[in-house]
Amino acid sequence: MEEPIIRKIIHIDMDAFYASVEQRDNPELRGKPVAVGGSRQRGVVAAASYEARQFGVRSAMASSIAIRKCPDLIFVKPRFDVYKSVSGQIRAIFAQFTSLIEPLSLDEAYLDVTDSLESGRTATQIAQAIKDQIKQTTSLTASAGVSYNKFLAKLASDYRKPDGLFVIKPHQGLAFVEQLNVGQFHGIGRVTAAKMNQLGIYTGLDLRQQSETLLTQHFGKVGHHYFNIARAIDPRPVTPDRERKSVGSETTFDQDLTEHADLVAELEPLINSVWSYCERTGILGRTVTLKVKYADFQQITRSRTAASFIASQPALTQLSHELLAALLPLPKGVRLLGVSLSSFKAEPATAAGQLTLNL
Repeated sequence: MEEPIIRKIIHIDMDAFYASVEQRDNPELRGKPVAVGGSRQRGVVAAASYEARQFGVRSAMASSIAIRKCPDLIFVKPRFDVYKSVSGQIRAIFAQFTSLIEPLSLDEAYLDVTDSLESGRTATQIAQAIKDQIKQTTSLTASAGVSYNKFLAKLASDYRKPDGLFVIKPHQGLAFVEQLNVGQFHGIGRVTAAKMNQLGIYTGLDLRQQSETLLTQHFGKVGHHYFNIARAIDPRPVTPDRERKSVGSETTFDQDLTEHADLVAELEPLINSVWSYCERTGILGRTVTLKVKYADFQQITRSRTAASFIASQPALTQLSHELLAALLPLPKGVRLLGVSLSSFKAEPATAAGQLTLNL
């Protein structure tokens, strides 16, 4: 019986990409807290420099909150044509080493270098060479994670940011995972982490001690994935030309909501999250879907497709609010609310498109 092939996966993540490009191109911004995104009053932060992050400013945060956390924060309008151009330079560097490249956004990608075009180099040496070439070509820094699967490579790239390079070898994977808080796992968000905490699951070790039956019972099909990653197992291959069909955000409430005003308030961070992804990736969509799960676990979705691509956050907000208003009066309490955007085109979101609807 043949031994399974141990993959060599690299995850490259540019450091504060949009903000770093702005600081590179404008010396007056260097060393200062910078936020790329919307206006100070009604926008959302698409990216924050490391100087801004020291004050707690993060991507997908409302600009009004960011300015309260960092009164000296400098807002810069995004230049997606520039970010896309720099991303093209970076992907050309990737292509020197492998054809197995899975972009996740303009500033992030997985590379499978198991059979690299650069024979004789280890995956760690390739990752360092990529970092060096990115720095030489773009004057920007990237962090790299190297491991034997995608899950661990992603964790590794986050481990020594910025300008980091961290390796998790096959014999280290299990021990590395078990000491992390579940909230640090890629793919486990705040709501899921809180639900795990309620079940007594706080660390990777706690997660590994749960049966697959229990995890699927509480988390559905994704419970199988949680069962695997707690054991440092991730069989997903690096998939070139990976195409994302939709982007969404949802939250489960501690108590069922019955008032329209409360639901409107809960919609705002979901819309912020979705639009932040659009700004980071330069993707526009036409179809907005509202997901509602009632107190009795009945789940419904309502969608509306715009005649043109939704190119501003106010347009996304308007459509989301209209979908919610169409559900009034509420027949029962709401335990979960979600917003998603689909029908994509990959184009920089710079135009202030007007929302026109097919009703």
